[in-house]
Amino acid sequence: MDATPEIILATRVRDQLKADKQAVFADFNAHGHVGHLLTRLRRAVDAALVEAWRGLGLPDDSALVAVGGYGRGELFPFSDVDVLLLLPSEPGEDTTSRLEKFIGLCWDLGLEIGSAVRTVDDCIRESRQDVTIQTSLLEARLLTGNRKLFAELQTRYQADLDPRAFFQAKLLEMRQRHAKYQDTPYSLEPNSKESPGGLRDLQVILWMTKAAGLGDSWKELFERGLLSEREAQELARNERLLKTIRARLHLVAGRRQDVLVFDLQTALAEAFGYRQNNNKRASEQLMRRYYWAAKAVTQLNIVLLLNIEAMLFPSESKVTRVINERFVERQGMLEITSDDLYEREPHAILETFLVYERTPGVKGLSPRTLRGLYNARTVMDASWRNDPVNRRLFLAIVQEPQGITHALRLMNQTSVLGRYLINFRRIVGQMQHDLFHVYTVDQHILMVVRNMRRFAIVEHTHEFPFCSQLMATFDRPWVLWVAALFHDIAKGRGGDHSKLGTADARRFCKQHGIEREDADLIAWLVEHHLTMSHVAQKQDLTDADVIHAFARVVGTERYMTALYLLTVADIRGTSPKVWNAWKGKLLEDLYRITLRVLGGARVDPHSLWAQRRDDTIAQLRLKAFDPELGKPLWSQLDVAFFLRHDARDIAWLTRHLYNKVDSPVPVVKARLSPAGEGLQVAVYIKDQPDVFARICGYFERKSFSIQEAKIHTTRHGYALDTFQVTDPGISSDASGNYRDIIALVEHELAERLQQQGALAEPTQGRLSRQSRSFPIKPRVDLRPDERGQYYLLSLSANDRTGLLYAISRVLAKHRTSVHTARINTLGERVEDVFLVDGSRLASDNKLQLQLEQDLLAALAI
Repeated sequence: MDATPEIILATRVRDQLKADKQAVFADFNAHGHVGHLLTRLRRAVDAALVEAWRGLGLPDDSALVAVGGYGRGELFPFSDVDVLLLLPSEPGEDTTSRLEKFIGLCWDLGLEIGSAVRTVDDCIRESRQDVTIQTSLLEARLLTGNRKLFAELQTRYQADLDPRAFFQAKLLEMRQRHAKYQDTPYSLEPNSKESPGGLRDLQVILWMTKAAGLGDSWKELFERGLLSEREAQELARNERLLKTIRARLHLVAGRRQDVLVFDLQTALAEAFGYRQNNNKRASEQLMRRYYWAAKAVTQLNIVLLLNIEAMLFPSESKVTRVINERFVERQGMLEITSDDLYEREPHAILETFLVYERTPGVKGLSPRTLRGLYNARTVMDASWRNDPVNRRLFLAIVQEPQGITHALRLMNQTSVLGRYLINFRRIVGQMQHDLFHVYTVDQHILMVVRNMRRFAIVEHTHEFPFCSQLMATFDRPWVLWVAALFHDIAKGRGGDHSKLGTADARRFCKQHGIEREDADLIAWLVEHHLTMSHVAQKQDLTDADVIHAFARVVGTERYMTALYLLTVADIRGTSPKVWNAWKGKLLEDLYRITLRVLGGARVDPHSLWAQRRDDTIAQLRLKAFDPELGKPLWSQLDVAFFLRHDARDIAWLTRHLYNKVDSPVPVVKARLSPAGEGLQVAVYIKDQPDVFARICGYFERKSFSIQEAKIHTTRHGYALDTFQVTDPGISSDASGNYRDIIALVEHELAERLQQQGALAEPTQGRLSRQSRSFPIKPRVDLRPDERGQYYLLSLSANDRTGLLYAISRVLAKHRTSVHTARINTLGERVEDVFLVDGSRLASDNKLQLQLEQDLLAALAI
């Protein structure tokens, strides 16, 4: 059967386009000129579309128009090809059929086509209603067809375009986009196109200036006075890098891929010629270069936006007030009074941020100020850093009661912070491959400072009331801001960053004349900023020795409060996924217990037991429950049980178990967790070696995440275990869906525990992308506690579905009973700690070795 003309056309055009693309890609791989790549690729697609349009005999009175980025004349390897099929009137049946064939042929050619069929009237009407369509038409380019029709579109479009309204719409759109990406260019997996500091930010500027008739290239913006020559060159250079990154990312991925995901960062870096060295991975070297480019784009983008706004709205850019001889306020922006201020008076650089903090109503820096700071970078040298006046100014900035977070962010954004604190400059744009930090080191530090400041702001007291209460009475809180600024400043240097950062902090305090008492606290906080989270999440808080040892490290109430506030702020500043209410409860419990010890109290198990019993009785009476009914259950519980559970938990368990002390069937009870998230689940069952594994297996199959497990065996051989579990589907909203989940858990888990038989094989859960890119070597550490009664089992590995069940299954296999379990998930990494029965382990070294080997095997699967 002979091929149809359409098939012949499609084959010819497709083969030619494929050959053209291969030639373009080969040239790019050989020479790396991204401008040639984008232009030649666009020309190849132009030729294919024109030949297809003409080959199908589309009407002479219609036109094929390139729009969007393709209309701009640039095409990335796997980007969409956006076209407008412009018609003089509504199409008839024959024209519609031909247009459908054309669009189908485009897909056959392998093009990611985005098409719209409109008349001129349609285009104008749609552009008025949708700024995205209005933007795509701004860069319309005729490919083939009726020139007169295309000219009519351009004339009517320009007449209908309101540059001011367009500016406002694009500005709002950009703010929404930035918010989607957490308002930072420093995400560990940034979008090279859409993230702040990405290519879209540059395109938005040129759209705005083109709509306003101010130019559509950096050279033209320089000629119109919107940019200095140096700024235009910087933008062009950084734009070239971002385009090269995006183009190579497409080619490495073999598809449209704009997010620099961990999976592709190494291959992308190697495509740029980076190789791993002793200090940094290839991906880290490339990503730091990306972050510095994105930072420069963000900085210059602000300058341009403010300059464009001043030109479009000239009546709104008058001086509002004079602050002093060096600074004025111009419509809410702090502005220098002369362009060469910073060269003449270098002290004014830091004074800028102090004035910013102290001037109510100022919400940012003007284009003139930002430009002055950008061009004063050579002034900020070693002598400038060591100037006593500048040291007093910097200390005054961090000691101001208002505006510290915004000031430090502005200082980092304008590179002033990194040039004043030279060690801070080293961590700007530095990635963290621990799989729970989602920001670069510098952004994490500023997030921690922000979190600390929010504890001191009335409007944020509802977020962490207890932290706000402590901050309200903390003397000289600026000490905490300094500690936060230094706590991770030594990341990536090799060695213990806490120790190295302590040395940096002490040097800073000495140079800035900070009194000994405050300097000691700052240095101590930097050295011990991980201590409290380690104790709270990995050690037994009911162990008096643990509490007393921690109290000895802390020493005083002021140190305790400072460390608690820094710890909460630090964990919250790592990732939205890492903080949860249960971790908050652990930290608060440790704070309160330690504070009592620092006040002179002794952790006496018997007095604590008596207090806990009395508090439980009070809780039961509040529920109109006779405490006498609980005595049969309590007689089977030892002191350790009362120490490990608070009065509310014991009262809850008593009300549900008082008449089931010798229950022949499992009893499961659940409720919304008092900690504020997820469920608290209690299991009461005749003890058996694999009961912990069976419970973990159930939770794993239901996709629950176990935060903590408290395992207890009664005097008459029953397991009384409580679990804190979380699930995204559980909430305490009015819909009541959590009640159904609670009922389901109670029924299903009790039924499952009655079933006998071998434990099911664990699910072979897949590692996440991040875990595959940055694997953690599994670690197992098994050692006896000081008394030798129990063994402390610490495990570290990449997280995956079914991991906890796999661990519990190994413990069940070796008949090793779990006393407590602290499940600590840090992003994509788990750091779990179990207290296990040591009676068999202490007398059998071979068993210890086999248990460790089997656990390592389970972690490595």
